[in-house]
Amino acid sequence: MVTTKKLNIWIRAIALVAIGFGVLTIKEGGAVLSSNEAALVAAGNYVPFVLWFNFLAGFAYVFTGVGFWLKRHWAKRLAIIIAAATIIIFAAFGVHIYLDGAYEMRTVIAMSLRTLIWITVAVISNKLIKPQTGI
Repeated sequence: MVTTKKLNIWIRAIALVAIGFGVLTIKEGGAVLSSNEAALVAAGNYVPFVLWFNFLAGFAYVFTGVGFWLKRHWAKRLAIIIAAATIIIFAAFGVHIYLDGAYEMRTVIAMSLRTLIWITVAVISNKLIKPQTGI
C-alpha cells in the first residue's frame, strides 16, 4: 500500500518533470518560431506541424504539471489527452517521413522521448490518482 507521503512525492516528481519539460519545450520551440537565426540553423530540416504542436503542447505540459502540484484530478485527464495527441502527431510525422518529407533524426528521437514520457506520466498518474479521493 502506498502511503500518503510516498504518493505526494510521486505526484510532486511528476509535476516537476512536466513543468520542466514544458518550459524547455516552450523555450526551444519559441526560439525557432521567432526566427532566431542560431536556432533555425540548429533546427535544420524541422517539420512545421511538429514544431507548432510541440511548442503549444509545452504550455499544456506546464499547465498539467501545475495541476499535479496542486493535486487537481483534471491533471490526470489532461496527461492522457497530451499522450494521445502526441501519439497522433508522431504518427502524422511518420507519414511525413514515409512520403519522403525532409526531417531530422533528432526529431524522431525527440518525439519518441515525448511519447514515452507522456504515456508514462498518464499511466502513473492514472494509477496514483483515484477519482473519489482526488489524489
